[in-house]
Amino acid sequence: METITNIIAQYHLEGLLVGAATFLIIGLFHPLVIKGEYYFGTGCRWAFAVLGVLMCGVSLVVESTTWSILAGVVAFSSFWSIKEISEQRERVLKGWFPRNPKRKGDYGDEPAGH
Repeated sequence: METITNIIAQYHLEGLLVGAATFLIIGLFHPLVIKGEYYFGTGCRWAFAVLGVLMCGVSLVVESTTWSILAGVVAFSSFWSIKEISEQRERVLKGWFPRNPKRKGDYGDEPAGH
């Protein structure tokens, strides 16, 4: 019986695998940005920065081309999320997404603790 790895290589499915995984990774980061801003505010940008740097390192040391590419996709999705956190805050201020009532003072329109 052939292994999954052999089947992927035999039928040259790496491109489809990377494409599908990239689609899922980007799709995963969208709700992470929304939830991150909701619960932690723009301060969660540091978590995305750290994850991005770590995944860049993983991409450099992993021997498998496919896994290296996927680590790179996670890294740059993380870096893109840093920008998206600020834009998510703007969307919250416009009323397009809910504000976290526990973080009222974080939006500059109400005093903290009130």
